[in-house]
Amino acid sequence: MSKVIKVLKPSMGTGRRGGSFNRGRALVAGGAGFLGSHLCERLLRDGYEVIAVDNFHTGKRYNLNVLQRDPGFLCIEHDIIDTLPLDLPVDEIYNLACPASPPHYQADPIHTFKTSVLGSLNLLELARRHNAKIFQASTSEVYGDPLVHPQPEGYFGNVNTHGPRSCYDEGKRSAETLFFDYSRTYGIDVRVARIFNTYGRRMQPDDGRVVSNFIVQALRGEDLTVYGSGLQTRSFCYADDLIEGFIRLMNAPSAPAHPVNLGNPVEFTVMELARLVIDYTNSRSRIVHRPLPVDDPRQRKPDISFARQHLGWEPQVSLSQGLAHTVEYFDALLYGSRPVKEAAMS
Repeated sequence: MSKVIKVLKPSMGTGRRGGSFNRGRALVAGGAGFLGSHLCERLLRDGYEVIAVDNFHTGKRYNLNVLQRDPGFLCIEHDIIDTLPLDLPVDEIYNLACPASPPHYQADPIHTFKTSVLGSLNLLELARRHNAKIFQASTSEVYGDPLVHPQPEGYFGNVNTHGPRSCYDEGKRSAETLFFDYSRTYGIDVRVARIFNTYGRRMQPDDGRVVSNFIVQALRGEDLTVYGSGLQTRSFCYADDLIEGFIRLMNAPSAPAHPVNLGNPVEFTVMELARLVIDYTNSRSRIVHRPLPVDDPRQRKPDISFARQHLGWEPQVSLSQGLAHTVEYFDALLYGSRPVKEAAMS
């Protein structure tokens, strides 16, 4: 059962019908989440009327507190695996509705898979009904433990179909299939982004991803847990950069006929990240090693040639800058204001 958190005012209009929201009406599934709330904020700033849809399993209501005061914002409490009302007119749809960290998506793997598949079907039907453009937040996890490095969009991946991570990896791969089949069958305008490791403000302390894990452990003076040797690599994209990539992909004059990598191509080992976090938090935490989880990828780095050439997009925020902002956020969230070592800006 859907629950409307705030009712649309009659005076609000989409771009097709005039009104102060001249860019149209955008629906953001997963709008209360880490990235979803940033996207809602950006779309409002850009002149859209915004509808956030979230079941609040991992999204947080307080992420939307400021937005609730905006006359152009509406929040609907709803799980997208359930049918959406098709009489909800929208111009653009962004599908960010799926837990993205291993502890969260593995907690209920069947629901995770349903969110990717049934949720995508419901949103695609809404797009079909209203001839809306629709964006899918896919993931670098579709590449699995890659045998090609860095990973271009044309690489089909090396994914375990029946492991503990498969509910997310295979769910996202299935969603990509649905999006492009809807495009070929019904002419729907689809945009699919493969997101690489992202971090920033509004991550949760229990998120379970490596950046938030390390920062929270360091601020609490706990050991930083590194799985495996720590020589596995990741590339870390700050949330603001990623949201810019979303907007550019959605606004591109023509829809790419394939998914588009969005991430930071600068590669770090997990050990390098751990040492940077200890440095920026002035922590006395030690680094300890634990066994590597099943199917944990050894390398992860996007080839963003397409995004550079066709979207004019590449990340602008360095890891040092982004970590400084993210440490400040977690420090305030956990303890209130406390001095944090300034990171060198580069």
